[in-house]
Amino acid sequence: MTWRVRIAIAVTAVVILIAANVRPATGQQKVLSADGIQVVSAVSAIFDAAAHDNLAKFHAVVAPGFYLYDAGARFDGDAIMTLIKAEHAKGRNYEWNVTEPDVHIIGDAAWIAYVNKGGVTDASGTVAQTWLESGFLERRGGVWRVEFMHSTRVPSAPPASSVATR
Repeated sequence: MTWRVRIAIAVTAVVILIAANVRPATGQQKVLSADGIQVVSAVSAIFDAAAHDNLAKFHAVVAPGFYLYDAGARFDGDAIMTLIKAEHAKGRNYEWNVTEPDVHIIGDAAWIAYVNKGGVTDASGTVAQTWLESGFLERRGGVWRVEFMHSTRVPSAPPASSVATR
């Protein structure tokens, strides 16, 4: 293979990588666009509504037909708010926070993946908790509405003495 061919291949590879906007996973926060900020705000508004049993606020940010997968079950519409309100009545409160948002927008559709860092508080105290979550949103009348969410709880790390080594 001649040097010209090698250089042409290398230049072509660099152009493809730049055009595809491929970056190594560095854990650095992406800068969000104005729409991206609104998407994060819509998801955060669901958490605020749930924390305060505010069904009107919940309805303001979810789309008709909204559903959520959480704890191995599907929750349609208001079912998740009913469950959270029952947890509040038992003295259990939740804190949820959107961190490390990864927002993708195509026209009037968006998806978000993020790490939800928060905790669960009851009479015995607060336990820190992390969830890996994602959602799909649609812009309707200029407002982002959440159509779907999925949540997976990150298990607590086992004690160091129980971790098997190779």
